[in-house]
Amino acid sequence: MENIEENSGLVVSTDFSGEFSSPIKRILDRVRLGPAHLKGKTKVIIKPNLVEAVPPPITTPAALCAVLIDELRLRLPGIDIAIGEGVGSLDYETDHAFRELGYAEMAKEKGVELIDLNHAELTQMSLPQCKRWPTFYLPKIVMESFIVSVPVLKAHSLAGVTLTMKNMMGTVPPLHFQAGGHWKKSAFHEMMHESVLDMCRYRTPDLTVLDATVGMSQAHLWGPTCEPPVNKLACSFDPVAIDAYGATLLGRDWKEIKHIKEADGELGSAQGLRLVEL
Repeated sequence: MENIEENSGLVVSTDFSGEFSSPIKRILDRVRLGPAHLKGKTKVIIKPNLVEAVPPPITTPAALCAVLIDELRLRLPGIDIAIGEGVGSLDYETDHAFRELGYAEMAKEKGVELIDLNHAELTQMSLPQCKRWPTFYLPKIVMESFIVSVPVLKAHSLAGVTLTMKNMMGTVPPLHFQAGGHWKKSAFHEMMHESVLDMCRYRTPDLTVLDATVGMSQAHLWGPTCEPPVNKLACSFDPVAIDAYGATLLGRDWKEIKHIKEADGELGSAQGLRLVEL
């Protein structure tokens, strides 16, 4: 198995041909996911992007997470798997998105728990290097579990892109990050890049599986899809590297995406991106 240093900058990508099973198996085989990566953790939380109850490609397909559950059970025997998310809409709770997007039915079939991270038990943390969020709150279960982030390839009007680093916004509690407006995590709208970077200083995903099968070319909730579809699935233990790769898939220079540029060398390696295409 490759060690953490050898995983720095490594992104594995493969073509998507209409079904998730084969490409997910290929990329997880290449990164050699195994029990040692858990570092003693006994629970895996799959974190899709279900920002609102709207269908893919704006949100992560339930079918992708279903395949991922099967693969994780094969590679991490005995692990407890859950799906966790906290929607951004003020109009409904996360269970509504789980039902509307097929996650409730899928989770029942697979025998996994669904967790509304907007209402999970919290832990408080502080980091002196964080200027935007010197004190931060996250669900205790997020800090204690192995996090598999499953973002969708999307542009974003404020953040430039929304990929695995920004996907962690679904874990933050509205109790501390709703600041008016029409969104449960609206405090992030002020100083977006600084907010995302500080959040990720407290917690980055342990593994990312990026759904780049289609791609949203201009914004995260509206606008045109990528034409032609990107038709890629990618995987990495390095959140900065895979976000840099995702930015390039959208035709963006990662050096112009502030939260990626400033995370480079601290939370992962964009400059040292090593792309393996299967």
